[in-house]
Amino acid sequence: MIWARVLRGLVVLGIGGPILAGLAVTLAASFGWLPAIGHADLTLAPWAQALAQPGFGTSLRLTLVTGLGASVLSLALALGVAFRLAMRPGALRWLAPILAVPHAALAIGLAFLIAPSGWIARVLSGPLGWTQPPDLATVGDPLGLALILGLMLKEVPFLLLVILAALSRVPVAAQMAAGRALGYRPWAVWLKLVVPQLYPLIRLPVYVVLAFSLSVVDMALILGPSHPPTLAVAILRGFSAPDPAVALPASAMAMLQAGIVAAGIGLWRLAELALAAAGRLWLRRGGRGGAAPVWALAAVGGGGGLVLAVGSLLVLAIWSLAWRWRFPQPLPESWSLRIWAAPGQGWGGDAWTTLGLGLAVAGLALVLAIAWLEAEDRLGHRTPLAALIALPLLMPQIAFLQGVNVAFLRAGLPPGWGAVLWAHLLFAFPYVLIALAGPWRALDAGLIRSAASLGAGPVRRLAVVKLPILLRPILTAAAIGFAVSVAQYLPTLFLGGGRVVTLTTEAVALSSASDRRVAAVYAVLQGALPLLAFGAAIILPALVQRNRAGLTGALTR
Repeated sequence: MIWARVLRGLVVLGIGGPILAGLAVTLAASFGWLPAIGHADLTLAPWAQALAQPGFGTSLRLTLVTGLGASVLSLALALGVAFRLAMRPGALRWLAPILAVPHAALAIGLAFLIAPSGWIARVLSGPLGWTQPPDLATVGDPLGLALILGLMLKEVPFLLLVILAALSRVPVAAQMAAGRALGYRPWAVWLKLVVPQLYPLIRLPVYVVLAFSLSVVDMALILGPSHPPTLAVAILRGFSAPDPAVALPASAMAMLQAGIVAAGIGLWRLAELALAAAGRLWLRRGGRGGAAPVWALAAVGGGGGLVLAVGSLLVLAIWSLAWRWRFPQPLPESWSLRIWAAPGQGWGGDAWTTLGLGLAVAGLALVLAIAWLEAEDRLGHRTPLAALIALPLLMPQIAFLQGVNVAFLRAGLPPGWGAVLWAHLLFAFPYVLIALAGPWRALDAGLIRSAASLGAGPVRRLAVVKLPILLRPILTAAAIGFAVSVAQYLPTLFLGGGRVVTLTTEAVALSSASDRRVAAVYAVLQGALPLLAFGAAIILPALVQRNRAGLTGALTR
């Protein structure tokens, strides 16, 4: 099975190679070594320049407050809501639209919702007698509260989905019943018995959320403060500066950003150990109560956040159809499809580019994931996926993408469609592999042995047995890869070199423009494409397998 080992080596090299090369280039530039712009002497000057940047301390504080704050609050709210929904997993199906919508689109919708002239202010203007927007910094506030709220709107549904999937491996019903029989309140059973078993199963997704919150760029551009911004936005401005020499202190800040994420994860781990020790002391005390008011508030807060997310999506749809909407009217005075009816003037080409990239990335990621898992079956052993998955998801994009761009240029791969495709694949492949690995490994091995006993070779067993049975998980994984591609902002910006424009890059650029209608159209399209992909992943298997209901029983429980 030489081909299987070669394939896995190529996948690891294709995913990890650019990231490590990009980090190496950024690290060298942070110490003044960037021959492309005439700097070939190692020096600490870039670090000194980075630390002397105006507002550097404020940017660092904003990064830590928004990143850690959003992660802690998101996990608390997700655990609170999960307690209420633990026995009703079907209730989370309606979270699909929020999960599918890219971060930038949801951030734009939230900005349109909570801005001083946003929809909430317009609805309240009648009862409160407002004739002009209130003088409140609800978007871009200096404390980063809007950014924390925006991050929570995306992270709480994601963590909820992860928690609910992990609960299938914990006997929640039996343990809750046993705890109640011993006189413990439901919240106490949840916190003392269920959560300690649940958290190790969701640790990696929690770290991913933490890393993203500490280094997010697109949502920080839309919702965060701008003078000074978060550290990631300041780094982006440095890399985009007209003076190439500014890339050196920006590289130093990029390495600092990577260090912040690593330190944040380390600090989180220490907090886990401290909470585990405190939890053991709490257990020994034997109290049958629980922090019911606090966790009930968390559940209510999580529900309120989901309402805000739905409201953000709704206001996007309204603005995309509005033609005249003056403050303080709660609804548009006139409606129009004029912007939608002119795709050739803007959104049409960007939508086709986004669609083409998404389909190509999803297809390649799916082929690589299937080949990886099939290679595992042929070799007869599973390969640990932690490093392959964790590297692209835990490493801040801003820390290595500029280096990847430089490395690609040195290798003769100029900015453009191919470079963007590869960059999107770095982030889509881990998600596709995660989504497909579970169902693939849960396939009833007896079916494969039966096919082999009937003379079917490895290729035939793959094409006739595995792929038809796993059609729904395969299409779901492809939809996830497509959604990840659509959401990519920094990879398109850095590796596209201005030659590749997608709905996401344009939506972020238009979020600060004066015409909300155009920004809303881009944001709606940005969210609609992943929704269509997930819809196809649901409908197509139902149509293809409508007379083969028994296929679903081939996955072991």
